Amino acid sequence: MNHPYHEQRDFGRAFAVGVALNTGFIVAELVFGLIGHSLALLADAGHNLSDVLGLLMAWAAANLQDRRATQRYTYGLRRSSVLAALFNALLLLVSVGAIAWEAIRRLVNPESVAGLTIVWVAAMGVVVNGVTAWMFMRGRKTDLNIRGAFVHMAADTAVSVGVVIAGFVIMATGWSLLDPIMSLLIVAIILFGTWGLFRDSLNLALDAVPEGIDLSAVKSYLESLPEVAQLHHLHVWALSTTETACTAHIVKHEAQLDDQLLKRIADGLQERFGIAHTTVQFEACSGPDCPMESQDSVAPQ
Repeated sequence: MNHPYHEQRDFGRAFAVGVALNTGFIVAELVFGLIGHSLALLADAGHNLSDVLGLLMAWAAANLQDRRATQRYTYGLRRSSVLAALFNALLLLVSVGAIAWEAIRRLVNPESVAGLTIVWVAAMGVVVNGVTAWMFMRGRKTDLNIRGAFVHMAADTAVSVGVVIAGFVIMATGWSLLDPIMSLLIVAIILFGTWGLFRDSLNLALDAVPEGIDLSAVKSYLESLPEVAQLHHLHVWALSTTETACTAHIVKHEAQLDDQLLKRIADGLQERFGIAHTTVQFEACSGPDCPMESQDSVAPQ
């Protein structure tokens, strides 16, 4: 068994700054949304509240996944980052449902809105959400938990840009129906950005093979080793949003243990597939169905 050191990037400062900025922005959106009778601002405030909750959940999970293993939680609390990503996706889906419902109501019963108020507050949102998204950008491709935070903030930035545009149009034309229409557009943008996060986090929660790892390629690599006669019980799953584990039963041509082969397997899976936690059980090959080891076999480099 091999457990190579896994380097974790510290996003604690990014989470702290993101929570502080977005909490202040929520207060501003609520106040000016009520003053200006803007559903777009009130809807975005509700969405930003879900973002703050999501950021807090992701922040807690990022800390929990570094907790040491215990006798009860033998893998530690790594899986909390997967649950946080799934929670973030579900929270976003619920929030867009509420926004869509209120937007449809406003389409039926329009209300006047203050375009200038919308523009100034939404412009604040572009800065707040853009800065927060930028802080999570470098970790979005390697950590699904960080990707959840990034998706929230990037979607909010796009939403705020849309609200600014709506505000200018309302000021120029007085067309108040654009406010709920823009809210529905917000819903579409959030759904588009959230679906992939929901799918990937749900798959990891169900122990699916992580995205980017081809199980057939892992199987082919292990079977190509000259010492391996047969392979079965191969499993690959996510320990967390950044760590992948693998277990396998390998039937060897020779019965004795082979520490060098164990190391070669673990190192190969790490280098080729990013699998950092490998557990292998060796079994001896016996009987007429056991394939013969090729004398010309060469271990892959």
